[in-house]
Amino acid sequence: QVQLVESGGGLVQAGGSLRLSCAASGFIFRLNAMGWYRQAPGKQREWVASITSGGSTLYVDSVKGRFTISRDNAKNTVYLQMNSLKPEDTAVYYCTTAIRGRNYWGQGTQVTVSS
Repeated sequence: QVQLVESGGGLVQAGGSLRLSCAASGFIFRLNAMGWYRQAPGKQREWVASITSGGSTLYVDSVKGRFTISRDNAKNTVYLQMNSLKPEDTAVYYCTTAIRGRNYWGQGTQVTVSS
């Protein structure tokens, strides 16, 4: 079955960095686009970044120049490098992919940025 397992979250001061990882299994990883979403307390889940199977990337404007999404097809893992973190980046971050029209999500990893 499809599994997405995020890791790497934590507590960091503003201006700091974190790298999130999402280990995928149960599907042909190299053929799938992958994405990261986040959900802050009291807010709707929002898209953060995506990477295609070919490695093309897209970002929400609020993270452009600070976050980098990448993938390692040999490790079936997608990453989100987050630099220059701000308190407003505080959220639960989720890894996602779509297979045959169905969206799959990981359990999420908490990122807390203190001011």
